[in-house]
Amino acid sequence: MSERRLRWIVRFGVLLVRLLGWTWRVRRIDEGPVRAHVARGEPLIYAIWHGQLLPLLFTHRGQGIVALISEHRDGEIIARIVERLGFRTIRGSTSRGAARALVSIITELRAGHRIAITPDGPRGPAREFAPGALIAAQRAGAPIVAVAMHASRAWRLKSWDRFTIPKPFARVVVAYGPIQSVEAESPRAAAELAPRFQAILNDTCERAAR
Repeated sequence: MSERRLRWIVRFGVLLVRLLGWTWRVRRIDEGPVRAHVARGEPLIYAIWHGQLLPLLFTHRGQGIVALISEHRDGEIIARIVERLGFRTIRGSTSRGAARALVSIITELRAGHRIAITPDGPRGPAREFAPGALIAAQRAGAPIVAVAMHASRAWRLKSWDRFTIPKPFARVVVAYGPIQSVEAESPRAAAELAPRFQAILNDTCERAAR
């Protein structure tokens, strides 16, 4: 893909997200502890299912959050769109550039920054919590918070993650789970906590839907 075409795709993508987002009626649930945590300047990992990423990029835009973006084929487009929405990016995933990405995530967390990770991305299985975020949290001493959304009306793509795009003027509920420390003595022990954090994220999705 030529650089010129890439720039036009990114411009259109950013415009589309902004136009849609400005029409949504957004309600946030249980955000108070997260806001207090952020106000203290403490590091945090946001765990988000890949299929819910788009509306959460809009609702958390311009906050300087660092997003982990894959190095797969569409990653460059997504990374540039995300950066135009006010995020910083780290490139890598559990399947490509994993070691480098993990080092970068830990460095950012130790500097007191916030990281957004899709623990089932970039290729799934959908809603299966891969251990990378837990290992990073354990090594950096940073907690994790589940973030989920529900839209009253949405398009859902026929992709592995059923990628959700709320329709214009939809009611969008953003729910936050409890801020959870990863209490483990080693990265391997942290990885074994994946089922617990998967359940927390799924529960947060259910609360958003209710």
